[in-house]
Amino acid sequence: MPWIILLVSAVFEAVWATALGKSDGLSVLGPSVVFFVALALSMLGLGWATKHIPIGTAYAVWVGVGAALTVTYAILTGDESVSVGKVVFIAGIIAAVVGLKLVPSRPGRAAERASGPEADASADSARAPAGTAPDRP
Repeated sequence: MPWIILLVSAVFEAVWATALGKSDGLSVLGPSVVFFVALALSMLGLGWATKHIPIGTAYAVWVGVGAALTVTYAILTGDESVSVGKVVFIAGIIAAVVGLKLVPSRPGRAAERASGPEADASADSARAPAGTAPDRP
């Protein structure tokens, strides 16, 4: 489910980027409203997904999918020219996103340190009043 939410939020990223381009500097009401709604939904989805997917991976996927969709939409609507180079690099973005999904994920060193015995002692020290030692069993 986190990956689905992440991909949906990336679609909203492409929507807000496209709407921003069509809003003429946020001076056209319709695209400006679409921009703000899609921006909020995109950020909410990204924020939720990062609770379950490492931030580096989630952000890379979110940006990559959003960028690929934005350029693809612009090409399909004639707002941007198509070239072999663009197609190759968009395919590269998609391949990288698929690769990030396929690579096994494990907690980083910071998460491992935060859950070890040192983290417990550090948390106890942080809760102890100044000038006192933390309680130890």
